[in-house]
Amino acid sequence: MTYNELWHRLVPLYEPEEARAVVRELLDELFGMSLTDIVSGKVSELSAEDQRLLEEKMQRLQRGEPVQYVTGMAYFAGRLFRVGPSVLIPRPETAQLCEIVRQDYDRPYCALQPPEKIRVLDIGTGSGCIAITLALDIPNTEVTAWDISSDALLTARENAHRLGAAVNFQLHDILDSESLPEPELRQKSEIIVSNPPYICNSERKDMSHNVLDYEPETALFVPDDDPLRFYRAIGRYARQALKPGGRLYFEVNSLYADDVAEMLRGLSFSKTEIRKDDFGKNRFVLADF
Repeated sequence: MTYNELWHRLVPLYEPEEARAVVRELLDELFGMSLTDIVSGKVSELSAEDQRLLEEKMQRLQRGEPVQYVTGMAYFAGRLFRVGPSVLIPRPETAQLCEIVRQDYDRPYCALQPPEKIRVLDIGTGSGCIAITLALDIPNTEVTAWDISSDALLTARENAHRLGAAVNFQLHDILDSESLPEPELRQKSEIIVSNPPYICNSERKDMSHNVLDYEPETALFVPDDDPLRFYRAIGRYARQALKPGGRLYFEVNSLYADDVAEMLRGLSFSKTEIRKDDFGKNRFVLADF
């Protein structure tokens, strides 16, 4: 069994360069192999037990399962997060959203007289990648994160523990407005951030099978006749949960960025801004309260 043999097995599913990258990631996560190890032929020196493990993982890859689920790990914003079928695989666009927030709020302060903590609420946290990244990258934060899935929250809590992040994870459904906590003035947030489901059902036909067959539908899709359902619910809640001068950050479907911004203006947010992702698409909507 060689590296070349392994990546060629994935060519029916991936372009050659991506197939090579997937196998390199698998070998790194399973056996700690560097590119130098791979090139020097270490794959063929694996023990019989390790070869059996590698073969089992390769068969999962050949069925189309994403490598992040096969290894159970995904890189996000320079850190390694545990992932599984209950959570989305973190995307580079979401890391860019975290960086936008960090640039706005990463301010120096005197440790002898620290200011009031910056309260952050992440709605629809999934693996916890946004909440944990902001908790670790922005000093003096107090981060709370919600999800509707108890399984997702278990994964998020494990990630926070592994990475040493202080995040308060809670089970809430943003669409069930009557069950949501009413924040007292002292508990209101400076930042509300969310990457909610935003792919319309009609867009399924354009998506790859490794996403459709393996990633959780509830974290991906919204009805064609109500693509803004999560943004509307979060926007309405944000009006009572944000402090004056607070800011709302959304990752959005590029097809509906203008609609999200218009909806937020209709909810009396004072200023909205659309920003592009690294691929040139309208991917983020920011709104001041």
